[in-house]
Formats: sequence, C-alpha cells, structure tokens
Amino acid sequence: MASNNTSATTPKDVFYHLLAIVTLYMSAVSFIVLVFQLVNAWLPDQLSYSYGLNESIRWSASILFVSFPVYIFLMWLIHKDIVKEPGHSELKIRKWLGYLTLFISAIVAIVDVATLFNSFFGGELTARFVLKVLVVLAVSAAIFFYYLRALHGKTEHSKEFAWIMSVVVLAAIIGGFVAAGSPATQRKRGFDERRVMNLQELQSQIISHYQLKGILPASLDNLKDSISGFVPPADPETNAAYEYHIKGALNFDLCATFNLASEDDSRGKSVPQPYYDPYGTNFNWSHTAGRVCFDRTIDPQLYPVTPKTAPVR
Repeated sequence: MASNNTSATTPKDVFYHLLAIVTLYMSAVSFIVLVFQLVNAWLPDQLSYSYGLNESIRWSASILFVSFPVYIFLMWLIHKDIVKEPGHSELKIRKWLGYLTLFISAIVAIVDVATLFNSFFGGELTARFVLKVLVVLAVSAAIFFYYLRALHGKTEHSKEFAWIMSVVVLAAIIGGFVAAGSPATQRKRGFDERRVMNLQELQSQIISHYQLKGILPASLDNLKDSISGFVPPADPETNAAYEYHIKGALNFDLCATFNLASEDDSRGKSVPQPYYDPYGTNFNWSHTAGRVCFDRTIDPQLYPVTPKTAPVR
C-alpha cells in the first residue's frame, strides 16, 4: 500500500517532468541551430546565403543559455526525489515522457539526416554536410541513449554525462558569442541599421519630392512638411545631420558614418541590405566602416513626375 502511495503522481511530479522535457527539447533544437549557424559562418559556401546569420546565432545561443541550465537543475531535482523515494522512478508520467523522448529523438534524427542528404545531393559543401550530420546524430544519439538507460534504471553515470554536456553547451555558447560579436558590437551594429533605415526614409522623401515638383530638393530641410509632420532624421548616435549632395538634375548622394562594415554573407561579400521602399524597389545599402556615400540616380521612366492638374473651380 505504501508503495502505491509512493508511486502516485503528484502535481509537483507533472511540473518537474513536463518542464524538464520542454527545456530538453528547447536546448536540443537551439544547440543544433547554433552549431549549424557556426558551421555556416566558419565554413562559407559560395552557393549559400546567410543573411541574418548573426541574429540566428544570438537567438539560439540565448535560448540555450537559459533552457539548458533549467533542464540540468530540474533533472537534479528529479534524481534527488528518486533517491529519496525510489518508487518515483516508476511514475507513469516519467515513463510516458521518457519513451516519447526516445520516439521524437529517433524521428528527428531520421528526418534531419534525410534533409541533410537532400542538401548534399543539391550541392551542399561536403565539409559542412559531414559536420551537420554529425551534430544531428550526436545530439539525437546522446538523448536517445541517456533516456534509454534512465528508463532501465541505469543512472550511475548521470553526473558525468551532465558535466560533459555542460562543457559542450558552454563551448557552443562561447562560439556563438565570438561569431555574433559582443553586446557592445551588437549595439554599434544596431546604430548602423538605424542609419540605413534613416537613409532609406530620406531617399524615399527625395524621390517623392522630385515626382511632385520635378526637381531635387535643394537641401534636406526642404523635405520638412508641417502637414505630415515629416522632419529629416539625424544620426541616432551623434545627432548629426546626414549629408546630402546634388550631383546632377537626377543624381544625388546620401552619406553617413558607420561604426562597422555590413554583415558579411557566406560568400565573403557584403550582403545587399534590402529595406522596404514605398515604390516597390529594393536598394543596396551595403557599406564599409566609416564615412560612406550612396550614389543614386533617378530613372525618370521608373519615377515619372506627377502631372500637374488645374485647380477645381
């Protein structure tokens, strides 16, 4: 009778085991994504684009940094509880979630390896292919065999396994930190992204001014509009005005000073930075560090001057 009471599932057991499984899945997925992106960064492929790679690295490293320690802590609590009450090793929720994890890890391994083989047959670089296959197999195999042993009561090497996994996860997080850059670097990049957005906005206003009046504005101050409330934006970091130079009837420059070069893509070239334009056109805003000017020439056929109409009497 006492054994039945000991093995009864309590709300605390449900909380521990469910949260442990969820954080395990979060840790596994974020670890795989992080390592994949590190492989993409360190082994670039001429046929692969990696726009937004830094953001993906930051997100996966952040999720891993939070979820994995929570998982380790919960597993410690569960193990402590089983040592105190051995009957808890037979809890139904533990068995069900354990076998579910075995099933999911096996399916993930099969599907991901199949996907990677598809990429390989599509021309994926061999070194990248091999590393990604090994990462998926290693993660799936580690989870599968750990839970297979745990379900059969073989937990004598749990601490060693936890330490090894912690070192591997920490190494991946440090690698992500190095690849994506420090918080200070990301702040600088954030200022640069805001500068590009400001230049995009100014460019759109300049084109709109030309279409309405048939000439380029003499200065950025001419873009001010008391009705719409538009005021030319300034540099977000220094509050200095952006440079604007008229080079011809249809040609102008917009200049800004950037902290860093544009994020490089996997081909070793600057990624064209496409931003939404009201005219439906994407412009290349790739830049180096320092002062950069973007030369723009208005195509009158693409941006025709709006015909003036007589006022209604």
